[in-house]
This record gives sequence, structure tokens and C-alpha cells, in this order.
Amino acid sequence: MVLKLDSKRRLTLPKSLAGEVKPGDSFEAHYDAEEDAVIFRKLPSTANWLTVLKQCPVDMDDLPERSREMFHPRL
Repeated sequence: MVLKLDSKRRLTLPKSLAGEVKPGDSFEAHYDAEEDAVIFRKLPSTANWLTVLKQCPVDMDDLPERSREMFHPRL
């Protein structure tokens, strides 16, 4: 199979090769000199931050209040 870059420098894959890929998925690309090919590996999706926050063992009401003062670095 030969892939070509379009005018916006994008590679287009047939849907049959894409598998379970959806917009927003991240990939790692590297060149394999032995096979003379660019290899794309799908990276695991990042967790939903709201789900992670809900699993936090500390109740949000127990957190200390933020200081209202401006930060002054020590010189």
C-alpha cells in the first residue's frame, strides 16, 4: 500500500486499516531503518480528569483554603 500526503500534509488511511481509531486519538511515530518504514503506534488515551477527581480519597470540603495574598518570591 502506498500512502500520500495531501496538501495539508496529512496521511489518509482506509477505514479497514484504521480499526478502532477515532478523532483525537494520539499516535507515536518512529522510523524503522530495518524495515525502511514509518511505524505508527496508538498511545493509550488519557483518563477523564473529572473521573479521576471523583476517585480522590480526600473530600474537596476538607482541603485548606487558598491564600488570597499575591505570591512574593523570596530573593
